[in-house]
Amino acid sequence: MCTIHSQPAAAAKLTPHKRVSETSSEPADTVELGTAKPMPEMRRPFFAVPQKPEWIRRSDKVTQQLLDIGFQRFPEDGSSQGLSQYDKEVFVPTYANELAYRQQLRDFKAGVEQALVDEKDTRVAQDLRILGDSAQQTLDYQEFYEKNWVPFNNPTGAIYAGLTTLLDDQNPPERWQAAAARLSKYAGLEEGYRPLTEVFRERMEAQMAKPGMIYPARVEVQNALDRDGQLLDGIHSLLEKHGVKDWQPAFAKLKEQLTGYDAWLRESVLPKTRDDFRLDPDSYNRSFVSMGITDVSPEELAARGHQAFESIQAQMQTVAGQLAQERGLPDSDYRAVLKVLKQDQIAPDQILPLYKSRLKQIEGIVREHDLVTVPPGECVVRQATPAEAAAFPSPQMIAPPLVNNHGERGQFVLPLLSADGQKFDDFTYNAISWPVTAHEARPGHELQFDGMVDKGVSLARAIYAGNSANIEGWGLYSEWMIQPYMPLEGQLSALNSRQLRAARAFLDPELHAGKITVEQARELLSREVGLSPSMVNSEIERYTFRAPAQACSYFYGFDQLLSLRNEVEEKLGDKFAAKDFHDFVLDQGLLPPPLLRQAVMEKFTER
Repeated sequence: MCTIHSQPAAAAKLTPHKRVSETSSEPADTVELGTAKPMPEMRRPFFAVPQKPEWIRRSDKVTQQLLDIGFQRFPEDGSSQGLSQYDKEVFVPTYANELAYRQQLRDFKAGVEQALVDEKDTRVAQDLRILGDSAQQTLDYQEFYEKNWVPFNNPTGAIYAGLTTLLDDQNPPERWQAAAARLSKYAGLEEGYRPLTEVFRERMEAQMAKPGMIYPARVEVQNALDRDGQLLDGIHSLLEKHGVKDWQPAFAKLKEQLTGYDAWLRESVLPKTRDDFRLDPDSYNRSFVSMGITDVSPEELAARGHQAFESIQAQMQTVAGQLAQERGLPDSDYRAVLKVLKQDQIAPDQILPLYKSRLKQIEGIVREHDLVTVPPGECVVRQATPAEAAAFPSPQMIAPPLVNNHGERGQFVLPLLSADGQKFDDFTYNAISWPVTAHEARPGHELQFDGMVDKGVSLARAIYAGNSANIEGWGLYSEWMIQPYMPLEGQLSALNSRQLRAARAFLDPELHAGKITVEQARELLSREVGLSPSMVNSEIERYTFRAPAQACSYFYGFDQLLSLRNEVEEKLGDKFAAKDFHDFVLDQGLLPPPLLRQAVMEKFTER
């Protein structure tokens, strides 16, 4: 149903959920291996930032070294983390820059390993291991894909992401003006810079010249080509909306370059792409592990997903029967009841008020039942732009800057009734607002990320420990947490949401293993989960080429967290308090499930 979205993402996991973006900061074929410029003075945030303890300050000092390396390579990520000195810089993805970046990562990892020899504080040591592992994972990822794959470099998507980082309503207006300089460098109009399209094409052609390379799936390339026009329109709208000066000449040149690049893709790349979307086992397993799913195989998780799917359907049938009796419905089958609920569509101008109202209700439930600490300030809720909806048509949470936060908050972004010419009715009916709000806003992702800013979690745990299993597991767990207090229609929608996540756990791996067909997956999502044709299409795209294995992380992360809670509750008995447990989990940042379990069992249960 949703994911956290943060723009753009770097290979070094500088943002906590996306894998790799093709973007760097140096304009030529070499890089300067210095440190980043000092952080600017922060404006006073509207919440009180706590004084970090000594062990976190020591950890953050090491983390800053890795951040500096990453921000030199991916300055767009520096901007997204609130560092305005990177606002006019852009990623330059030459091969020479990539090799220099890899060497910096190797040097950093060697330094971390040396520091671990003498580190006595177990918390700092854990953070050092997180940082070293992150650097190694980035190296492994880049080297594996250079050896085996022709990358699909889409400059339109990269530029859209790089500009939305700046053209955010929460940024001060003076930062918006940097978009013109960034645009000019993307177009190669600044001295020392080549057009991004030229560099991307050069990198793809170099890989295409190697024998035995794996090409991207045809459906992925065609999908991007079909949507690039909407992203260009989105860039144009953002520049106009935010009053950026003197952007028109660079945009006109860039539009010409991007149009030419897409023509080259159609002529020279598209005919060579794979008819079959399926990843080879090695590539799929790497993606699986990168999502934080580390102790089960795709086959084992699929088996668990099948079992959970059947169990959830039985629960849904019970709730649907109660709801049918309450409303006098003729058919008590959960599928029929869901169809009735989806007919309660909200008018476009009432979607935002509905979700804001639902958020207030859920906050009241959280406080009344002492479930988790609610931070000060209101959650930011807004509707998606057409370009955002085209890029990702589901509800999403845009994470706030975690490095140099100026008071910005996470943004709960609501979907549109239509996106990319497709009609969606999956998130705009009354009942679904219960689980969506719990997942994306509070007590879900917004609480998760804004809480890290408020409490001052170590940067290693907030950024480099980030994995989809932790993030999405907490979001789905939040739906489960609120479900008992929802009305029956909300409970049925929450169970259906959980049923979808269980389905993902077997549909995604079984599609890539060739055990089921795309049409079989479509039929199940439509018949059993009741998704609209447009949403079914979005799900299939997600499994097959947008983010293989990522969809599995929801079910896995939720299962791990619920199992941990049950174990702790059994151990503590009457001493167990849900609020204490949830606050402790959030205080750990984005630790992957095994490290989170270690922290809970060693610290929380003994506290």
